Amino acid sequence: MADGNPTQVQDFPTVLGPDASFKGELNFEKGMRLMGRFEGKVTTPGRLHIAKEAKMQADVDAGAIVVEGDVQGNLSANDRIELKQSARYEGDLRATKLVVDEGAIFNGHVSVGPEQTKGNRPAPHQGGGAQQHQGGQRPTPVAAGQPQGVK
Repeated sequence: MADGNPTQVQDFPTVLGPDASFKGELNFEKGMRLMGRFEGKVTTPGRLHIAKEAKMQADVDAGAIVVEGDVQGNLSANDRIELKQSARYEGDLRATKLVVDEGAIFNGHVSVGPEQTKGNRPAPHQGGGAQQHQGGQRPTPVAAGQPQGVK
């Protein structure tokens, strides 16, 4: 387990450890902490935490997503997506709220707001034509109705 903390075990009852590698589709109800490698698709109403040492190449549809490691693919969260300082993310994301910490690296397109997570999902990742953003200018949450310069 992560560190034995009962709160973390309840938040993330599913763990893919640092020595594990998985390719395919994952579905779970509560939360998962990815510490190893994953390639494929993730669908959950719960939370997904991609740890600092993790590497993921996947399309994700989740309740909430926290990225600390390397991620390629499209992310969609009904609640929020957080890109932590160590995050390296390439792909398109949709979320009701977005938090980008100083130092996070993001290359892709962003759609933020309550209407962005309904209906159409991001198109499959194409890898071209996107702008790169290195966090630092605005380490505050971006929420619907608050002009932040993010389109």
